[in-house]
Amino acid sequence: MAENLVISSATDKASRYQTLVPQLESLTSGEPDLMANLANIAAALKETLSFFWIGFYIVKNNAAGRQELVLGPFQGPIACTRIGFGKGVCGTSWKEKRVIIVPDVDAFPGHIACSSASKSEIVLPAFKNNEVALVLDADSDKLNDFDATDEEYLSQVMRLIEKML
Repeated sequence: MAENLVISSATDKASRYQTLVPQLESLTSGEPDLMANLANIAAALKETLSFFWIGFYIVKNNAAGRQELVLGPFQGPIACTRIGFGKGVCGTSWKEKRVIIVPDVDAFPGHIACSSASKSEIVLPAFKNNEVALVLDADSDKLNDFDATDEEYLSQVMRLIEKML
C-alpha cells in the first residue's frame, strides 16, 4: 500500500487529512507489528503534510527501571533520543495526558530544542489501559503552524494506533 499512497492535491489541511486517514487504516489493517505501522504512519504523514519533523516517542523503562520516552519511528532530521517525564513538550503531554499545541516553541517553558529550525509543535498521546503508551510529535519550521484541524485529524490517527497497542 505504501507505494500507492494517494496524496491529495488540495491546499487545505482538512482535505489532505481526509484523504490520508482512511489510507492509514488500510495500510495498517492486518499488520500486527507496531513499529512497522508507526514507521509507515510517520512516513505517510510527512509526505502528505510536509511536516518539518514527525515521529513517535514510546514509553519504556530505562536501565534504572524508570520510565522515559524513547525515540521511535520518525521522519526528518536527527532527533533527541530520550525525554524524561514532564520534560519538554513531549514529556509534558505524557505527564498531563493531553494534546499540546505550541505556536512558538521558544515561548514554551522547558522546551527541548532537538533542532533549532523547529518553530511550532503539536504532541498527542496514545493510551493503553488509561496510561500514555507513546506520543506523536510533529514539528514545523513555521510559527503557529498547528491548529484544531491538526488536532482533530491527528487524534483520529492516535485512536487508530491505540487499537494496535
